[in-house]
Amino acid sequence: MLKIAITGNIASGKTTVENIIKKAGYVVFDTDKIAHEILANSTEVKNIFGTDSRKEIAKIVFSDSNKLKVLESIIHPLVKKKLEDIFLLENSIVFVSVPQLFEAEFDKMFDKIIFVSANENIRISRLMHRNNLSKEEALKRINAQDTEQSKIEKSDFIITNNGNYEELEKKVLEILNKINS
Repeated sequence: MLKIAITGNIASGKTTVENIIKKAGYVVFDTDKIAHEILANSTEVKNIFGTDSRKEIAKIVFSDSNKLKVLESIIHPLVKKKLEDIFLLENSIVFVSVPQLFEAEFDKMFDKIIFVSANENIRISRLMHRNNLSKEEALKRINAQDTEQSKIEKSDFIITNNGNYEELEKKVLEILNKINS
């Protein structure tokens, strides 16, 4: 099985890339969805943070890097276990969207890494629009992640997503052709 991670910093366009890959006929798993399920069912998280509301927890952890580390120490091992289960499935190629790929040190689990990059101003705008955040809140989330450059250096394929959907789709399909050749 060829295991391919899709990653990128917040609001870079990972979900759109996932959807293009799905449209091309591939199975794509999303660790954000897995983490949300874990979060929704975690009494430990509720006990530590006093809430199980993702929105409230996000406010807490994006304002305090130590609390973010505590949350990740609970969630990441459970996500890793779920990834190991996914890798037991009978697929020749599996794509997994892993926003925290490098932070969680999951990169070693994959054969190839696709990194989705976007200009910071575009990402700020997307975050403000998508999550109804102020510019300050959007910047807190962006600054909570490692820089794109450090991740690009560790990736096999780079998709720059500063343009329109058609340009992005063309880039993704080119990478799928390379993977399949």
